[in-house]
Amino acid sequence: MGNAEISRENRDGSDAVGRREPPRPDLESLQSVMIEHRGRLKRMVTLRLDRRLQGRVDPSDVIQEAFLEAARRIPEYQREPDPMPVFLWLRFLATQALQIVHRRHLGVRARDPNREISINGGHMPQATSAALAAQLLGHDTRASEAAIRAERKTRLEDALNTMDAMDREVLALRHFEQLSNSETARVLGLKETTATKRYIRALRKLKEILERLPGGNSEAWI
Repeated sequence: MGNAEISRENRDGSDAVGRREPPRPDLESLQSVMIEHRGRLKRMVTLRLDRRLQGRVDPSDVIQEAFLEAARRIPEYQREPDPMPVFLWLRFLATQALQIVHRRHLGVRARDPNREISINGGHMPQATSAALAAQLLGHDTRASEAAIRAERKTRLEDALNTMDAMDREVLALRHFEQLSNSETARVLGLKETTATKRYIRALRKLKEILERLPGGNSEAWI
């Protein structure tokens, strides 16, 4: 099932196992922390990279820019009285780096309200229905012919577009980026109970969407 797999113990939307935040990194240990989280950060960038830049921008380059910024700002992070968990801090920097890439390549076209989601008064590139559909189709070995795959992707995108934008974002964070419930709540500025309810609702909606597709079987997809 790959990166999108949901553990059976985690179906209620809550964290299966509590995550203990490690000590704050210093400049010397920052590199190992970055390496540890590189895969998760790359998934985030891949999901949110504007489709007009796919093939032109390497997500790894975006992550490298975020790591350079983290090295520059590590003293500031260490001085914070109540800093966010280190992974969420790195994810925040990667999101900023992605926004800079969008502006650099797309200019005013980068500010498309349909491609952003408002969180705590700010804006971040959202995981689009196209990106989510591509992730799901990556696990569908049955659709081996290009024409069939293209048709399924179009229908899946259209169905995902019917979801509430915030529910779709919760789904992207929990199911594809594999954030914990507490991490998701912090990123979106929600109470943990609210994040849990939204995730359960979004997962139920996704299953309904997949079951309606030709030959639909949600268990084969997620």
